[in-house]
Amino acid sequence: MKYRVHHVHLVCSNLDQMIDFLSETLGAKLVARRKFGTADGASLDLSGTLINLRVAREEETVRGDSSQVRYGYDHLGLEVDDVDAAYEELKAKGLSFMAPPKDFEQWRVAFFKGPDNITIELIETKG
Repeated sequence: MKYRVHHVHLVCSNLDQMIDFLSETLGAKLVARRKFGTADGASLDLSGTLINLRVAREEETVRGDSSQVRYGYDHLGLEVDDVDAAYEELKAKGLSFMAPPKDFEQWRVAFFKGPDNITIELIETKG
C-alpha cells in the first residue's frame, strides 16, 4: 500500500482571517468555501497541497490553541527556495518569528506564528 498526503485540515477561530492569511500572506488559492458537516469551512490550494479549514461545530468545544503542546499536530512545514528572503518578506508583513533563520544539518529553517498561534516552519534544503 502506498500512502501520500492528500490534505491538511485545520480548525480555526476565524475562517475569513485564516483564508486571508493563507492566500494573501502565503499565496494559497481559494478552491471553494464549503461545509464540513455543520461547520463553515473552505479549501485552499497551497502550491499543490490542499488545506481544508473549518470553524468549530456547534456541538464542539475547542480547548486551547496551538500555543499549547499536545499530542497530534505540532507545526506546518513549508518548503521555500530561500529561507532568509522569506523571513525578510514575512517580517515586513508584520509576522512574528520565534528566532531568526538557523542551520540544522542539511536544512536552514525559521519558525513563525500564524493565526490561532499555529506554528509554521519555513525550510530550505541546503545544496
